[in-house]
Amino acid sequence: MKHSQIWMIVAGLVGCLWLQGCASPNNAASSKTTQLQGKLILTGSSTVAPLAAEIGKRFESQHQGVRIDVQSGGSSRGIADARQGVADIGMVSRELKPEEKDLRSFTIARDGVTVIVHKDNPVPALSNQQVVNIYTGKVNNWQQVGGKPGTITVVNKAEGRSTLELFTHYFKLKNTDIKAQIVIGDNEQGIKTLEGNPNAIAYVSIGAAEYSVANKVPIKLLPVNGVAAITANVQNGTFPISRPLNLVMKTAPQGLAKEFLDFAQSQQVNDIVQKQNFVVVSK
Repeated sequence: MKHSQIWMIVAGLVGCLWLQGCASPNNAASSKTTQLQGKLILTGSSTVAPLAAEIGKRFESQHQGVRIDVQSGGSSRGIADARQGVADIGMVSRELKPEEKDLRSFTIARDGVTVIVHKDNPVPALSNQQVVNIYTGKVNNWQQVGGKPGTITVVNKAEGRSTLELFTHYFKLKNTDIKAQIVIGDNEQGIKTLEGNPNAIAYVSIGAAEYSVANKVPIKLLPVNGVAAITANVQNGTFPISRPLNLVMKTAPQGLAKEFLDFAQSQQVNDIVQKQNFVVVSK
């Protein structure tokens, strides 16, 4: 074989290897965006649901073969569905209880819970005891706590809602002690109830309430134990009623579920967390 032929073969092999080396990052990137396929079902907390839905949309935009289906229904549903395999991932807006430690939790944000009233209600704050008295029926008129005359409409959360559990735990109440005129499911229902009833009182997610205020909904957030109900105070740890927003699974995440959970806990979604007035957790 002539030297010229040998050099042509060598040059061809080097060129081929060089092309493969240059092409491999693109091929890897391409496979990374296309290899994920399938559907994840998330059920549970109505506080977590809007956040998870927005994270899901961004995840879908990066992985065309993936669909994220988010359904609310309360933290208890998230626990039950994750355990029973009805959902791939449960949504729970509180710490897991000791009897729930069979589940694995992944915190994606933090939030607080506070009392809200109508924007036109002149009462600037309520003591913890006043809140207890209102919710147990001992106080039933706003005039008794420094407001204008008007019968108080007490709005409570339904059983199975973690917001109810946090509220009753902080104020040392049993749900059976509460004398409510209206029982709601999610935060949005509570906020809409107040929007249409200037004499109502409710308690909801700070993130959801701040988001509504920013969108001109006529409600106001009352401080708790003298601490302003704002996201910044949840962030700095001074607000007394705060909680983690968790995604939970029965088994160690793998495949599509692991990719989604990693994404939901990454800095790529910090702007979504902040836009919904939740607190970014350190990654």
